[in-house]
Amino acid sequence: MSIWEVILAFLVVVLILVSLLSNVLVLICFLYSADIRKQVPGLFILNLTFSNLLMTVFNMPLTLAGIIYKNQPGGDQFCHMAGFLETFLTTNSMLSMAALSIDRWIAVVFPLSYHSKMRYKDAALILSYTWLHSVSFPIVAASLSWVGFHHLYASCTLCNKRSEERTQFVIFTGIFHILSFLLSLIVLCFTYLKVLKVARFHCKRIDVITMQTLVLLVDIHPSVRERCLEEQKRRRQRATKKISTFIGTFILCFAPYVITRLVELSSVVPISSHWGVISKCLAYSKAVSDPFVYSLLRHQYKKTWKDIINKILKRSSINSSALTSESHNQNILQMTE
Repeated sequence: MSIWEVILAFLVVVLILVSLLSNVLVLICFLYSADIRKQVPGLFILNLTFSNLLMTVFNMPLTLAGIIYKNQPGGDQFCHMAGFLETFLTTNSMLSMAALSIDRWIAVVFPLSYHSKMRYKDAALILSYTWLHSVSFPIVAASLSWVGFHHLYASCTLCNKRSEERTQFVIFTGIFHILSFLLSLIVLCFTYLKVLKVARFHCKRIDVITMQTLVLLVDIHPSVRERCLEEQKRRRQRATKKISTFIGTFILCFAPYVITRLVELSSVVPISSHWGVISKCLAYSKAVSDPFVYSLLRHQYKKTWKDIINKILKRSSINSSALTSESHNQNILQMTE
């Protein structure tokens, strides 16, 4: 193995470990907190988390094996199944993020009618569509034998080894990326920019009220005035940072891989195998960032983890105090004997 291959293998190992840990933490929070389970977005997060976990447990180790052995891991049928699953899970993850953005858009833009427009039944219908949409492409690819081991990405994924079917495969791949990556990106941009517009409007209203209050309070201390102005500035930036994170991580993780796939089909620019694996690792890194972007850094999940840790510490302190008192009683008995 070259130094590049060692680095790439190490990167995949880190992605597997961090993704496994973070997505399991999201599942634990979901199972522990009844409040999280009651919320409709919890269904979308659960679907996204399961997709990330399956990708982590099944597809990432196969890519690691492909980097190390430079060959197809397992037999043809096994690789076909892995490629089918990889295509399905990637599309399902993208559409789950789009579904979460639609949920936020309805909640922010139509707050009074949110509970009537986004019920569990509606969320289940959206999830049914994402699954149907996601499974349709790998079914077509598998039926046409367009799934297998791709040396450029060291992965079992979409590939075509028959030159006479090149045109059909190029059309299929283009449609696939348009209806998965591009469609999800358009939905993300449309919904989150609408949310940002509403957030900025509310910030302006709050800023006007804050400035009017500061003008009326003549005797207010300068430090309090400064704190109010700083909070006003932070409030303006908060929504922009969150929405930039949602859209930015999606583009940063998926765009290099999608662009590489499309450039590869054009046969105009030669692509390094190292870059192919790096672009694949960037796509895998979305499974690492999703738990933090959509779940673990939110207040409700932080509160849940504090409750879990406090519960564990309380039990351990009770057990330790019980052991201490028991040992103390034994010492007294020994002294009396």
